[in-house]
Amino acid sequence: MTAKRNRPLSPHLFHWRWQIHAIVSILHRATGDGMALVGIPLFLWWLASLASGPAAYSAFLRFAGSPLGYLLGIGLTFGLFQHLASGVRHFFMDIGAGYELRTARRSSIATLCFSLVMTALFWAYLLLVKP
Repeated sequence: MTAKRNRPLSPHLFHWRWQIHAIVSILHRATGDGMALVGIPLFLWWLASLASGPAAYSAFLRFAGSPLGYLLGIGLTFGLFQHLASGVRHFFMDIGAGYELRTARRSSIATLCFSLVMTALFWAYLLLVKP
């Protein structure tokens, strides 16, 4: 019975320490899915409202100007920049560069920083430099 108690436990999500590499990889997949599942229907709604006339387009603009519209817009913008930066990171890894642990960690952090900074700059430009 004593030997059974001293055996190591299998790691599970509560004992596993998440690494930045894993977070960026999962975020890359999630942002791709988010842009496909949320971005495409919003884009199609925008196109359909343009074709349907002023009343439909003003309904779309009311939604886009609502808090939920801003939240979706900021989320999609972050998703675009994160997916782009992570794609560039994966391109370099596909050619064999950046597999060292230190380099992989730095490129993961750079991916997240780039995404956050570009999203903030983009929305600052949209909100502050409105024509």
